[in-house]
Amino acid sequence: MNRTLLLVSAVGAGVSGGVFFAFSTFIMRGLGSIPPAQGAAAMQAINRAAPNPFFMLALLGTAVTGVIVGFTGLRDMSAPGAVYAVVGAALYLIPIVLTVVYHVPYNNQLEALDATAAGTADFWTTYVSRWTAFNHLRCLGALSAGVAFVLAYRSAR
Repeated sequence: MNRTLLLVSAVGAGVSGGVFFAFSTFIMRGLGSIPPAQGAAAMQAINRAAPNPFFMLALLGTAVTGVIVGFTGLRDMSAPGAVYAVVGAALYLIPIVLTVVYHVPYNNQLEALDATAAGTADFWTTYVSRWTAFNHLRCLGALSAGVAFVLAYRSAR
């Protein structure tokens, strides 16, 4: 097992999980507590700012390193830490898949709306609760993957 890639994967999963944790525990709650037009407009701005090089490196770079260590583990499941590496890689796919198939399309729906339009308030209320519920899963997937990568790193000494 490549300990450097395991460490990078662990840190990246932790960083991504931390971002998801912040959204699940206070950002979405805060946005949901202000008038819908303001909350929707703020989330639209956040969604436009999110795909920046730093966040994308953490999110997608971790997916790449995770897949590498996962495949390495699959090639030799008897290697120290291999099982943890495979589990970490699988768990990290949860936030990636949810981001691609759920959050990005849902964010695009929000982006298409005028934040001040009357119908946006109803959409926003539903958006906050559903988006957050699925974000909890992204958070759990990323943080659990981080733990698995740390265990693989410790085992692969």
